[in-house]
Parts: sequence; structure tokens; C-alpha cells
Amino acid sequence: MKRIYLGIFAILLLISCQESGKKDNTYKPDSSGNINNLQVIIENELWNGDVGEEIRNYFASPTHGLPQDEPIFSMNQMPPATYTGFARKNRLFLHVTIGAEEKVKIAHDEYARPQTGIIVSAPSEEALIALFKKDADRMIKALKNSEIKERQRRTSISTMKTDSLKYRFGVDMKIPSAYHVARNAEDFFWMRKELESGSTNIIVYQVPMNLIGRDSAIVGDIIKIRDSIGGALMPVEDDGHFQTEEAYAPYLFESEIDGHFAYETKGTWDVKGEYMAGPFINYAVRDEKNNRYLILEGFTYAPSVAKRDLQFELESILKSAKLQ
Repeated sequence: MKRIYLGIFAILLLISCQESGKKDNTYKPDSSGNINNLQVIIENELWNGDVGEEIRNYFASPTHGLPQDEPIFSMNQMPPATYTGFARKNRLFLHVTIGAEEKVKIAHDEYARPQTGIIVSAPSEEALIALFKKDADRMIKALKNSEIKERQRRTSISTMKTDSLKYRFGVDMKIPSAYHVARNAEDFFWMRKELESGSTNIIVYQVPMNLIGRDSAIVGDIIKIRDSIGGALMPVEDDGHFQTEEAYAPYLFESEIDGHFAYETKGTWDVKGEYMAGPFINYAVRDEKNNRYLILEGFTYAPSVAKRDLQFELESILKSAKLQ
């Protein structure tokens, strides 16, 4: 009888804590979901109206540097009333409501671990739209950084040895064991993972710091370097030439790798005279200690296959780099 009373007391205490509005942090399940899959919790009326359109304009906008349009996030919408149980385990969520308080909150591990959520509320549809116009970039950055960490966590389960990479270039990266070394030269390192149709690739080399300027010619300098070195050292058939696709201007961003300033370039490569092409992401990492730019690049060749998540894996690998 005493055990029954103790059990009832424990249940009542748990209910009391939940009804008081305090979150129970004693246990949270493992999160789930595919990489770059965003659960959007919003009333159907808002989703089908101007607010939903604004959300899609930002969170489903085309990913930079891909040959075909693919959204930044794959989104699934559900009304708040159904956001219970298993649905709360999704690793990424965006919760949007009409409410008295105007806020944008970035929440971590709200219902599961690891989990990143964006909670947005405002007193009207117009106010919600204004918040997205103001803060969408910050929201997307938080979600993307979270996914980079998750992708790196998955990679760390089984990695390849990179002793030669450390010895030749003074850099270490967490690279999945599914990759193999395709070329290990004194001045050029190439790793490759075979896909069902095609491959993903990582190349590493270095150039003197003075080869990349600090003005409007930066992107031109980076493309000139990758075309000359890649064109000379990447093997292609029938005397083709591995180069940056001329028809599409690459995107250039300022970034950071292991605390070092880096230029991040995203664009499309092709082989001149051949029907071969795909996306690339290139980091020119400024290493003032060694008076060089360390070049880290990932590119994909996968005809007729979606490439967003393949490139995202490459991005996560390159961002794991640690300079010695």
C-alpha cells in the first residue's frame, strides 16, 4: 500500500511541474530527421497565406552554387495542434504563431537532443512578415550551423586516416572512411568517394599569399588559381580541361576556418568540350604564419542526382579543418 501511495505522489508531482509551465529537463529523447529537413509549425491559414509565402521565400530559396535549383531546407508544415509526441523529435523546427508578444527566439534542445528551433511570434500577420524580413538570415544561419555540427558528428563515427595530409600541408580534417586517396603528391592531395553514379571529391593544395588580392579582383584570382591548378592536375579524358563554368558567376563570401579568415567561393565546374559538370565549394584559408593560402575544395559529379546534401557533406568536412 505504501508503494502505491508513493507512486501516486510521484505522478501528481510530475503533473504539477508540467502544469506550472516549467520544462522537465530530466530526460529528452534523441532527435531525428534527415539533414536540412525543417519542420514548420504554423496554422494552415497562415501557411497558405502571405506569411507562409514569406517563409518559403527565405527558407526554401535556392541553395547557392548548385547547377539546378534546390531549396536551402526541405520543409514539412503542420498545425500547432498536431505538434505532439514523435513530431517534436525533429532536429530542426520553426514555430510561428500570432501572439501578443513580438519575439524571435533561437531555442536549443527544447524537446529532444540535439535540436535547434526558431520560435517566432507577433501580434499580426504584417508583424510576422516584418520579423522574417529583418531576421531570416540570422535564423537560417543558426539552423545551418546546427546541421553542420550534426553532419560532422555523423562523420566522426568512422573517419579515414589523414597523416599524409597533416605532414604535407599541416592540416587535419575529419573525413568519412568511405573516402580513399586518389592522388597523394607533394603539392596536391585528392580524396574521392564513389557514388552509385559519380563521386564526391576533396582536393587540398596551397599557394603563396600574394596570389590572392584584397580588392574587387579577389574572385577572379581564386578562379584563376583553381582553373590553372585543377586544370593541370585533375585527370580528365580526351584532353579535356577541368575548369570553372564560365556561364555562371560564382558566389563569394567571407568565412572562417579554424579561426583563420577564409574566402568561400561556390560555383559550378565543368570539363571543357565534355558533358561533365557539377557544383564546387572552395575555401581559400589565409595562413599568415606560413605566408600562404591553404586551398580546400569539395566538388561533386553526380549526373541526374540532387546535389544539395552531397555538397553540404563536403562543406561540413572542409569546415572541420584544423591548421597545425
